[in-house]
Amino acid sequence: MAGMSPLFRRKAPAPQDRLVTLIRKPGCHLCDDAQIVIERVCGELGVPWEQKDISQDPQLHDRYWEQIPVVLVDGAQHTFWRVDEKRLRKALTE
Repeated sequence: MAGMSPLFRRKAPAPQDRLVTLIRKPGCHLCDDAQIVIERVCGELGVPWEQKDISQDPQLHDRYWEQIPVVLVDGAQHTFWRVDEKRLRKALTE
């Protein structure tokens, strides 16, 4: 995007205007690992986050059962299984 007219550049939302959602299930060690990364990154950036339990939501269960944990950023799937801290930070700041 370097050299592109400022009129055409997309301005990213401020981190505090983003939302990270962790879709998880009880007893999932990968979910616990993902939560640690999300808590750290979101805490440092001031990004709100939430978690949803697939065992309590049939739609989420049907959609994500084989991928959990799943991380959404602003409602769009960002990653699943393992959360890369640098990648999540980049997604929330660019």
